Amino acid sequence: MSLIVMKFGGDALGDKGKGASKSSAEMLSGARFHAEKFRHMSRIARERRDRGDRVLIVVSAMGDTTNRLLAMAAQLHPDPPARELDMLMTTGEQQAIALMAIALEAEGLDARSFTGPQVGIVTESIFGKARIREINPAKLRAALEAGSIPVVAGFQGATMDNELTTLGRGGSDITAVALAAALGADICEFYKDVDGVFTTDPRMCRSARKIDRISYDEMLELASIGAAVLHSRSVEFAKNYNVRLHVRSYLHDRPGTIVTAEEPEMEDIVVRGVAYNREESKITIAEVPDTPGVAAELFEKIAEANIIVDMVIQSAPHGGRNSISFTVPRPDHEKAMRITRACMESMGASAVVGDNKVAKLSIVGVGMRSHPNVAARMFRALADAGINIQMIATSEIKLSCIIDEAELEKGIQVVHDAFPDQVSEAAVVG
Repeated sequence: MSLIVMKFGGDALGDKGKGASKSSAEMLSGARFHAEKFRHMSRIARERRDRGDRVLIVVSAMGDTTNRLLAMAAQLHPDPPARELDMLMTTGEQQAIALMAIALEAEGLDARSFTGPQVGIVTESIFGKARIREINPAKLRAALEAGSIPVVAGFQGATMDNELTTLGRGGSDITAVALAAALGADICEFYKDVDGVFTTDPRMCRSARKIDRISYDEMLELASIGAAVLHSRSVEFAKNYNVRLHVRSYLHDRPGTIVTAEEPEMEDIVVRGVAYNREESKITIAEVPDTPGVAAELFEKIAEANIIVDMVIQSAPHGGRNSISFTVPRPDHEKAMRITRACMESMGASAVVGDNKVAKLSIVGVGMRSHPNVAARMFRALADAGINIQMIATSEIKLSCIIDEAELEKGIQVVHDAFPDQVSEAAVVG
């Protein structure tokens, strides 16, 4: 009898999230309850039970609930206290677990809903982005042994002092993987509105194909550079505790994509997937003195502002000076520009130039470790398409280029087509 952890996201239980593009008024008036979605998910769980599996369910808040709660708080305070926000945010998942348990009972199944603290999820004392410190799964084990289906609220836990906390972005996925690890589950399944993990975004490339298996390292790289199907923190957790993941559709019962430990045959595939990230901006500081400590001064100031630097390139010195280019998330572009301009005089630089209309295009694959000519093929594909490469960064299994955002869709297509015999398994990205 297998133990299956099933994760149902907000899209599976409510309206598909478009919160970032909605006004506060639209958010506050847009909440809808979709009973049929809960019934559909409960039938999926019942089918797994009918096959003889034990089932544990983790759920996110319904649809746009989290964004709606944030909009409520914003109506009252421009910068709400982090503790009170966590108290508010956890209510979204609590609604969902109770409704899911009720739906399962209507299917004739014994079900019990639990909050994160109730199942022993202990976190750090950091509101809004706490990390899990430990899990005591005794209550879940007892429920499973009694033949019940536990329904657990994702995204939340509590400190040793019993303060409610949330786990930050991707928190419900992390909850599912962490519980699978703590219980020794056979697999952790993520139910999505896509068929699985693809070679690239099917919306951007007609020749994108679904994969069968992908390694943790490949999925982690893809998730960290833009793949939206799984959050990088949950993949990292799965890798550390060897939890097999299954990304699949809730619209049908066909297999999706297995994320697992690297297997020898995976190196036969040179490029597993093509990923992209539109949320990049580039800053260049020109004619910087080529002396020790200059770069440290700049990037210490950037780090103090809690801005994540992604790619960094320093040109070869000429006449005792060089240029430094780096990328930051687009929402942090103006803040990073102000910091860089403030450092320019003390650094002895001549100019600062910013560009927030760039994108990152990447290829990923464990086979890149043992196959030559990968970079040349990617660069040739972009050159033949007339696409200029502004920056390049590499790792053992990843190659990334910064290009003009206006040329991103063409770049995805030509790079994907440059590896027709290799790009056969990768990730939905965006």
